[in-house]
Amino acid sequence: MKTCIACGMPMRETADFALGDPAKDYCVHCARPDGTMQSYEEKLTSMSAFIVRNQGLDQGVARTAACRMLAALPAWKDQPGAPL
Repeated sequence: MKTCIACGMPMRETADFALGDPAKDYCVHCARPDGTMQSYEEKLTSMSAFIVRNQGLDQGVARTAACRMLAALPAWKDQPGAPL
């Protein structure tokens, strides 16, 4: 089983991978419609919104939490400016 390098989601099924391609290292939720991986800012925005929806946190708190989560993932390890 692979784990998405951009969000950490376990990818168990073919449908979990970007474009349904198990050779991809990122999931369907981290891919743009053309199959390329979202930018850091795109992923940060979508993850922050996910946290707000599912945990009811304030947008600023959710963004800080998302920054911390993303900083621990391979795709974003060298991303400058992520608060830790």
